[in-house]
Amino acid sequence: MEKMVEIFNIASQNETYLKENKYPGRGIIIGATPSEKHYVQIYWIMGRSKNSRNRLFIMENNFIKTEIFDEKIEGDRSLIIYYPIKSINNYHIISNGDQTETIYDFINNNKTFKNALDTREFEPDPPNYTPRISGFIDLRSENSNYGLSVLKTIDHNKEFCQRNYYYYTKFIKGFGHCVHTYDHDDNPIPSFSKEPYLIKLHENIDDNIKYIWDLLNIDNKVSVLVKYISKEINQTMIKIKNRNNR
Repeated sequence: MEKMVEIFNIASQNETYLKENKYPGRGIIIGATPSEKHYVQIYWIMGRSKNSRNRLFIMENNFIKTEIFDEKIEGDRSLIIYYPIKSINNYHIISNGDQTETIYDFINNNKTFKNALDTREFEPDPPNYTPRISGFIDLRSENSNYGLSVLKTIDHNKEFCQRNYYYYTKFIKGFGHCVHTYDHDDNPIPSFSKEPYLIKLHENIDDNIKYIWDLLNIDNKVSVLVKYISKEINQTMIKIKNRNNR
């Protein structure tokens, strides 16, 4: 009980940190509801430029895709259109870019999350060189587990890629681990420098949507998605919230 109070207090401090952060960029949270009836994946996107803000999440079969909101707004779309979540054979993938496809293909060929991301680097968007953040929930065996990764430049030098992998053998009821692309707003924007940190999760999917949406900076938030995976029957449910609505 004492340990859970400590975890709650740490998560509350992290909540304040995220709420006061004007620009954490794109983010991923993976964890479990308080009852542990559902495993949870959360992904959000933010934007400072008109091009980055010109997006929304759409459902495409059982997947989610980013899509342009206003076709009249011009800009480079090579790094902003992708599938942030996909799943294959009880393996649930989440990422902030087209590395979703890399992970999907490697898992489909009986290789690993790390095998896939060892072939990738940060995004080619100087001077920021935005980190590629990715995660998974693996339900293919009795021992469910999850992991996260951050691929980032070292001091904005395009010659060096640092690959960080974090693996978790047990879920913490009511909490998730969070990573995001940037530490804070600046120019160039500093890459995420922390380890994944704890964030509180709620039982209801709509409460989690509202919770994360309200934490993000009002000027820069664009979209949030929450995916629930039932622990007992492995059914999934996805909900999205977009700043840009059609």
